[in-house]
This record gives sequence, structure tokens and C-alpha cells, in this order.
Amino acid sequence: MIPVRGYDGHKVAVLGLGRSGRPTVAALEAGGAEVVAWDDGEAARAAAAAEGIALADLTKAKAWDGVKALIVSPGIPHLYPAPHPAVRAAWDAGVAVDNDIGLFFRSFATEAWHEFERMPSVVCITGSNGKSTTTALTAHVLAAAGRSVQVGGNIGRGVLDLDPAEDGMVVVLELSSYQIELARALQPDIAVFLNLSPDHLDRHGGMGGYFAAKRRLFAEGGPSRSIVGVDEDEGRFLANTMREEAGTGDPVIEISSGRKLDRPGWSVFARKGFLAEWRHGKQQASVDLRGMATLPGAHNHQNACAAYAVARSLGLGPRAIEPALATYPGLPHRSQLVGEWNGVRVVNDSKATNADAASRSLGSFERVRWIAGGRPKEGGIAPLRGLFPHVAKAYLIGEAAEDFALTLGEVPHVVAGTLEAAVAAAMAEAEPGDTVLLAPACASFDQFTSFEARGDRFTALVRERVG
Repeated sequence: MIPVRGYDGHKVAVLGLGRSGRPTVAALEAGGAEVVAWDDGEAARAAAAAEGIALADLTKAKAWDGVKALIVSPGIPHLYPAPHPAVRAAWDAGVAVDNDIGLFFRSFATEAWHEFERMPSVVCITGSNGKSTTTALTAHVLAAAGRSVQVGGNIGRGVLDLDPAEDGMVVVLELSSYQIELARALQPDIAVFLNLSPDHLDRHGGMGGYFAAKRRLFAEGGPSRSIVGVDEDEGRFLANTMREEAGTGDPVIEISSGRKLDRPGWSVFARKGFLAEWRHGKQQASVDLRGMATLPGAHNHQNACAAYAVARSLGLGPRAIEPALATYPGLPHRSQLVGEWNGVRVVNDSKATNADAASRSLGSFERVRWIAGGRPKEGGIAPLRGLFPHVAKAYLIGEAAEDFALTLGEVPHVVAGTLEAAVAAAMAEAEPGDTVLLAPACASFDQFTSFEARGDRFTALVRERVG
């Protein structure tokens, strides 16, 4: 746990008592704060009360007497589509609103740092897609090289639940736009921007607000090194704004999947299955990614470029990075190879909850038995039409099934309805060389409690059939 600094003897309110909220309460109390908390869910309040957490309805004006700050969990709207009533109440009471990310950056560095031989580093990774894989892959590469590593934020542990810094430790944080947008302190040593595609637009008032939220990590965070995906205009704009020296491009490393970046500056890019590092107009290193089964497709090659760039920024050599990339075990539900039976590959990409994420896995395989559907998102699967030639047949589930069927048109498909029926049909009809792919392009909440539950069920159903 990282005790929160700056609130000793003060009263602090916490809104939301989930994965980040409850560690936040504990970290505030460890730093000497008096905490009152609230959650809209009755079960969450009951669990908190059983742990001795003081509760107060933060939507009521009387709850704000003496409160110095409100700490809001990332899933709770603080501006769009409408502020939570407790956030409005904090504004009315003149109380500062922050989140656990802001508290982390205020509290991670301590007076003991002057005793370290190597300063700890914080790496923050954001983007619309690939954050979790890049975060886990970066941590894997660093750990393989013998570095002390912790992973947290939007993956793994809440940031305040991490251990205090040690000599030379690297903390790798996955940060969503929700987390970045509200944090009052942002001080990454290395910041990574992967990509941008439409998502969470209701929470940010449109694409401009969504990009602005992610840009805060760089513009206000002031990282020593910015690693920026430049396959979209937003990334090119961001890389340009972070450059300080013409010609060299410092302190930016540009990354790309599919584009050759051989201009002056420092770049890492992947083309035709090979990762290349260029610096000062010359190639410095090359890594063959083609045989790395847990990093299939152009999207994972971009993730590998980002992890490689972070590792190089922290002093690792190419010869240390390449074998670590090859031994990466992969993350559940993110292009996870479930197995291969009778020449049929099965891949669980339940985390592909929007069309852009689904496009990345769908485009990674030549002949796909595609399981898609769930609670639809704006735009459906129309943006994927260019990838329909990869689809041998689609098996559609959930609320989106009928609409997806209309979009698919003459592409072979069946409205299976349930995941159970879809898996049974896809596995029965798959031929050697096919990939049975769960890439729903939808949220899970019509039939499952989370994308993890959906992916776990998919994996279990497949293994029941193959024994």
C-alpha cells in the first residue's frame, strides 16, 4: 500500500467502493486522513460498512462539512454525459475533486528516494486499444531483464494498492481516459500513446474531448520520454507537440505498425512481421516477430513496438529484449490462444468490445469462424466491411445479432443467439486452417457480467468439446 500524503488530519470523501475505491480508502487512512465514503450500490455499501468504513450520502449537502477533497472512482461520470450528483455537491461546497491516480503521483515519491542508487520510474500507457497487452508485455520484458516491476492502474492492482518504491523499481500503469482526465497530478517518467479510435464518447463529449483527455498525460504530465503511435493524425499531432529539438525528434520515440519510419529521429516500427529500430537515420536493430504466437497480427506488433521502445528508454539492449518478447505468455481474453485441435486454431479476444478492437484480431487470420455480438456500440460492425473476406462464417449472439446479420449481408452467417450455440456450430463446422475467433465487437452486459466472464465461458465451452 502507498499511504496518501497531504491529508493527514483532514477529512476526505471517497465516491465509489469498487476495485480502486476501497484501496483508496485504506491508503488515505494509512496517511492519516479521516475518510467518509459512498457508493450507489447497496451491496457495496454493506460490504464497506462490514469493513468499518464510515459511510455518508455524498449527494446530501450536510455530508460536506469539513471535507477537504473528493476522490472519485473512474467508472463514475464527473462531467459527461452528466456529473454524478455527489460531484455536483462537491463543486457547490468548493471541494476539490481528484482520483486515485492523482493521489498516487502525489504520494509515490518519498524522502527516502535520495538513498536509492537508481531512481524508480513510472511508465504510463494509454490508447484506445492494446493498453493491457502493452502494459503486461512491457512488465514481462523488464522482469525478464531482472528489473523490479509492478503493474497497476486499469489492469492488475489499484495504484494505491501497489507496494512503496524500491531502488530501481519500474511501475507500469495502464491508464484509461477516465483516469487521466480527472487526475490533478500526472508525473510519468515515460508516457506511451498507442492509438485512438471512437470509444467512450459519451463520457468525453465527443472525439475531441476523448483525445484531449488522453493528451493530458503528455501535455500536463511532462514525461521525460514520450512514445507515440503515429498511425493516426492525433498521434502525429501529439508527437509533434512533444518534440523539443528539430531534426533529432527528442524526446519522442515514434512507433508504427505498417509504416516505415526512417526519417530523422528515433523510431520503432513493424512491417511484414519484423520490428525495426531506427535512430539518426540508420537501422539500429531488427526483431523477427513472425513466430511469436502470443503476439499475432499488426495490432500486437504495434504493442511489441511500444514495449520495445519503453525497454530501450530504460537502458535495455535489443539482445535482452528480443528473447523476452518471444516468451511473453499473453493475457486472457486479448487475442489469447486457447489451443489448436485438428488444424483449427481457437482464439479468445473477448476484450474486443468495439469494432476497432475486433478489426485488429479479425485481420490477423486468413479464414475465420467469427463469433460476434452482445450489447451493441455505436456504428456496429459496418467499419469492418473491408475485413469480411476473412470471414468463412459468422455466428451471431446477443442483442446485436439481428443488426449484425443485416450488415453482413451475403457473408455466410447464422443468428446463434447464445454463446453456447455459437461455439457448438463454429467448432462443428471448422475445417483445418480455420480460426474460431471470439471477437464480439460489443459489450458483454446483455448476457454476461463482464468481458472476462464471457471469455471464460467461451474457453470452457471450447474445452468441453475437444476434451
